[in-house]
Amino acid sequence: MPKVQAEHLTTAQRKWFASVREGLQRDTGKSLTEWVAIAHTCPATAPRARLKWFKDTHGLLQNRASYVLAEAFPPAAGWSEPEALRDALWTDRAARAIFEAVETMALALPAIVAGQRRGFSAWSRSYQFAAMRPMKGGHARLGLAIAPDPAVGLEPPRNEGWSERLKSTIVLHAPGDAGPHIAALLKTAWEAS
Repeated sequence: MPKVQAEHLTTAQRKWFASVREGLQRDTGKSLTEWVAIAHTCPATAPRARLKWFKDTHGLLQNRASYVLAEAFPPAAGWSEPEALRDALWTDRAARAIFEAVETMALALPAIVAGQRRGFSAWSRSYQFAAMRPMKGGHARLGLAIAPDPAVGLEPPRNEGWSERLKSTIVLHAPGDAGPHIAALLKTAWEAS
């Protein structure tokens, strides 16, 4: 498993990483160590090109290839350094203030696992129920594990890159937008997770 502190993963996420590793050996006949050695022979240097190379050359698909590549080429700020990932993502002060207001609400809910990825910050209980990413202009997009509802400002997501469980998004323009309405939406999404 990529080096991740256990408190940043839900039980389901820990099981998923274990199943990817076990399935890699079982289904391909090669251990993670062998796949890492193969990864080091990849002529590509860009992450997407490496993923494509694994698929085209070795038939290793997205999840397994990503797992191997994370072991072979750990990023400078990876899963094991959530604060560094967070700081790299939330560089815009206005967007970060919005994020911090929403995070305060999310962390007030019981049994929360905060997860940080390169492109978004996420909150989970058993499963991811919310995620947030900065937008240009000091805004932030919040994704929630509840159905879109234009009447309350929730629109369908557009290629967000976070969990497919997050069925709706809302753009927040200022920290004040993270008021009781957003707290109620977070709680509804949390209850569903």
